[in-house]
Amino acid sequence: MRPILMKGHERPLTFIKYNREGDLLFSCAKDHNPTVWFADNGERLGTYHGHNGAVWSCDISRNSTRLITGSADQTAKLWDVQTGAPFFTFNFDSPARSVDFAVGDKLAVITTDPFMGLPSAMHVKTIARDPDEQIGESVLILKGHQGRINRAVWGPLNKTIISAGEDSVIRIWDSETGKILEVSDKEEGHQKPITSLSKSADGSHFLTGSLDKSAKLWDMRTLTLVKTYVTGRPVNAVTMSPLLDHVVLGGGQVASSVTTTDHRAGKFEAKFYDKILQEEIGGVKGHFGPINALAFNPDGKSFSSGGEDGYVRLHHFDQEYFHIKI
Repeated sequence: MRPILMKGHERPLTFIKYNREGDLLFSCAKDHNPTVWFADNGERLGTYHGHNGAVWSCDISRNSTRLITGSADQTAKLWDVQTGAPFFTFNFDSPARSVDFAVGDKLAVITTDPFMGLPSAMHVKTIARDPDEQIGESVLILKGHQGRINRAVWGPLNKTIISAGEDSVIRIWDSETGKILEVSDKEEGHQKPITSLSKSADGSHFLTGSLDKSAKLWDMRTLTLVKTYVTGRPVNAVTMSPLLDHVVLGGGQVASSVTTTDHRAGKFEAKFYDKILQEEIGGVKGHFGPINALAFNPDGKSFSSGGEDGYVRLHHFDQEYFHIKI
């Protein structure tokens, strides 16, 4: 499996996302400029200029016409995917971290970091069909997390919002009333900050990755813990195959936080696990630093990883991959 190396960012990658058709790949990094690539050959299509800080995450509308990005410059921006022009900016009093369009693209949830005494929060915004009618007010603001919220996504039918972050607790919120419906169990849940959260293709379950060196699979409606995948290093990114029962975890410690006696430093590979049996089935090496972002193409035939080394690596699976037996 020869990876395609995509070098378009000067700084570490933070997030990558495919559009629904899987023909475009969007990457965010600490260098202020989200970038879009062709997902088949890794050709760079263009960049989105306008942010003045690290861009932490992005999402693409269902019809691939809108891009939303959240940045450390205390804004979230809406972009025209085709022209690259930003047509609306949501301003906040603290850095914007996670962004996620609701099903139907009429709402978006944007999380903001704790900053200068302000607590972290989730802001629900309406997204206008006509860019000229876009407004900045929040429909709902949710608070209750201790520390940063690293990821917030919409649950089934937009009825709920699922959030996770530094306080290592997963919460499910009612997206209309703002009430907390479910909270993950302290005993069986993560023991350290949750870095990442990824939904399954059918929206019935989701996967979380944590600095406690594990990833966990949860039922999206009941927040029941289904599976746990244990690995030897902190998990920064998680994703699931839409095709096979495979879970991919990426991570690794940054060199600065590794002691000289730690022999695990430098193991920066994307590890594949069997979703059901929870066993490791393989790994893909290549990055020169921790993996910060992972995404599966919606067709399940390729996946990408983004690393601290500033590269996006695009892997098209060999035929053998589809016949792995455990």
